[in-house]
Formats: sequence, structure tokens, C-alpha cells
Amino acid sequence: MHINPYGEDAVLLAIDLLRDPPATAAELEARCRAVELMIEQPVTDGDLHATREFLTSWLEVVDATDFETRADRLNRLLAGSSAHPRLTNHAEDGWHVHYRGANLPLAWLLRTLISVGTALHLAGRGMHRLGRCAEPGCDAPFADVSRTGRQRYCSTTCANRDAVRRHRARATAA
Repeated sequence: MHINPYGEDAVLLAIDLLRDPPATAAELEARCRAVELMIEQPVTDGDLHATREFLTSWLEVVDATDFETRADRLNRLLAGSSAHPRLTNHAEDGWHVHYRGANLPLAWLLRTLISVGTALHLAGRGMHRLGRCAEPGCDAPFADVSRTGRQRYCSTTCANRDAVRRHRARATAA
């Protein structure tokens, strides 16, 4: 069985790269290899710069205030990054579907992977499954991969911090 690399993992990679941006092309490459992304071309500073620019555009999808706007913004990213689906066995690890051409630079690969992954994540789990942390003072983006689909915080730390803040406010008011 070959697990589809598009979807949750791609969206979580985008969040990770946004919340802790790689400082160098080598760090970007290492982070992508750590999640078992097959990189076919040498990674350059241009890849790092283009990936940062793309993630800034991707945040516009996260920040959309309604589902139609979210879909429109994501459709623009898809139109500019993905290709027709194709079967490939490029790594000799089993046939699977790619939504990109072969031998692309890492920035293009990430653009496609994250765009298609986001579309599959939202279509499969719900259009509300992207957001910004509800903790006052934290606006970190998150992808809701929870079972219930009600995530409001970027991390358990922020959720706990906000719960303590609310508890103290109630105790002070009483």
C-alpha cells in the first residue's frame, strides 16, 4: 500500500515551515528529507526564497474569512502549481499519483504538494480545518487534524495558557 503524500502531511509541513522557517537552503532540504520528501534536484537559495514567497501566499488561504474566498485563493495556487495527475514509479517504491511533472526544483515541488494537499485536506475534512491560534497574543497558523474538527489553538501550550487565563478571569470576577 502506498500512502498518499498529498493531504494532511503536506499541510502539516506547510505549518511547520511557517512556524519555524528554515534559515538556509540546506536546512530546507534537511527538513524536507526528514519527512521523506523525495528531492530530485539540488536545493538552492532560490528554492528557499520561492518557498517563503509561496508560503506567504498560502497564508492568504489560511486567513480567508469565508469558504468561498478560501476556495478562490486556493484555486489560484492550484492553477499556478499543479499539473494533470499522472502515475509514476519514479522511486521504484510502487506506483502512485503525482500532481506535478518530474525533476522539478524543490520550491515547485513544495508548492504543488502543499497546494494539492491543502485542497484534499479541506475537501476531505472540512473547509474550516485551517486557522489561526485563538490564544490572545498568538496568531500562529494551524491545520486542524483533530478527530472532532474543533481545534482552536496552534498547540496544547496555547490551549492550556488560554484556559488558565479564562479560569483566573472567572475567579477574579467572582
